Amino acid sequence: MYTKPCLSHADVATILSAARAEAERNQWAVSIAVADDGGHLLGLYRLDGAAPLSAHIAPAKARTAALGRRESIVYEEMINKGRVSFLSAPEIEGMLEGGVPVLIDGQVAGAVGVSGVKSSEDAQIAKAGIAALGLGT
Repeated sequence: MYTKPCLSHADVATILSAARAEAERNQWAVSIAVADDGGHLLGLYRLDGAAPLSAHIAPAKARTAALGRRESIVYEEMINKGRVSFLSAPEIEGMLEGGVPVLIDGQVAGAVGVSGVKSSEDAQIAKAGIAALGLGT
């Protein structure tokens, strides 16, 4: 039988807290979502001033990163380079930068998605949340 790492409630709280701190330090109004390895939502913060739509986009980015086992920017770049047929891929709709998988011993345990500012800043917030777990690289 295989075993795999999973995010605990404490891990989700740690990620959300650190990501929120990064967003607030930069005065960025965003939504932050944490999903498990199947893309199911485990936690969501919508910070004061964040656009309502960001609360839909952040979980979609997290789901995309979890299911695809890679950062969501990979899909954005693929589409921008002309492979627009990928827009029809099933089960993923957050194909924009800002979704980052949580890797533990090379396995995806979940993902973080952020929406509300520039995509690179969304990714910065997600990575700050993940870094708080102290997993290294």
